[in-house]
Amino acid sequence: MERDDYLETAVRDVLTGDDLAVDRRIGHAALLLATAGAAGPADRLITQWQTVTGRPASALAPDAVRARGWAMLFEARGDRPQWAESLPPLDLDAEERAHQAFLTRQVSDLDGLFEGSPVAGAIGALAPGRPDPVRAALAAGDPDGWAGLVTNRPEPDVAALAATRPLARRLVEGADPLGLGPDWPQQCAGALIAALRERYPAGTRSWPDLIAAILRLRGQRPGRPATPAGIAAAEHRLGVRLPDDYRDFLTVTDGLPADVVFPRLLPAAELRTEDDVVIISAPATVLLARTGGDWHAVEVDLTFGSSAHPSFRALLERHLRLLEASA
Repeated sequence: MERDDYLETAVRDVLTGDDLAVDRRIGHAALLLATAGAAGPADRLITQWQTVTGRPASALAPDAVRARGWAMLFEARGDRPQWAESLPPLDLDAEERAHQAFLTRQVSDLDGLFEGSPVAGAIGALAPGRPDPVRAALAAGDPDGWAGLVTNRPEPDVAALAATRPLARRLVEGADPLGLGPDWPQQCAGALIAALRERYPAGTRSWPDLIAAILRLRGQRPGRPATPAGIAAAEHRLGVRLPDDYRDFLTVTDGLPADVVFPRLLPAAELRTEDDVVIISAPATVLLARTGGDWHAVEVDLTFGSSAHPSFRALLERHLRLLEASA
């Protein structure tokens, strides 16, 4: 596999293919990186794909071999990333047996020749069978032999490699049978993430989508929404009607947990006023201030200077852009 050719084709598929082609390409690229010991870039790529498309992780594992491949890699690395939480758990012992049968299954030169025809089964049964040398190398636990056989293929079957349980730990630890090197996985993930952002520009997200994108990139779980009664009680206590976009935010999530560079956004019951501003974070570095009839969101930073945003939503959208840039 030529790395530059692979990446050029992958970027083109993401930019110009239909959604199924995008999912197939991102799924293959992520498995390719993961089997080279680059779990971080693989996770980052899939998280960004989820963020911009909103599609479930199951779209990247639409068949048994790919689902099995991810499951074996998760076992080998000892954790299951947040993006994969929606994937159903598998019986790994049963999957290992099924994969061994898959690797050792005899193939025929006539396989697929009469696909869809009533005679396909009969022809397949009569045709002489032989081992598939690529799968046989995996069955023998020989990733280097496998790599030698697929080196000229533009898109090696890394799912079958990942799903081979005895090899999974070696892959996670950086065996890198295809020789991708230490730097290329980051380059590949970065180029495909840039292509995804170009293919799926942010536009105007709904509030649920905006909050989900922020939490996904932070690696956090969604919280409960505020109730209409809770919002009304907060406004009564504060003596002010909160801005509409902030009220919309509360109806999706009653505050947000802190992030590395962003404070905890308070639930409605903890909001307070001070000097004609509404303090919405702890520590008190994010405020809602009204000038004339317009509300603004203000970030207070005594070191680098405070920033005013035209709305609370604008503040969160900027936060999302910073998360995307640092992912």
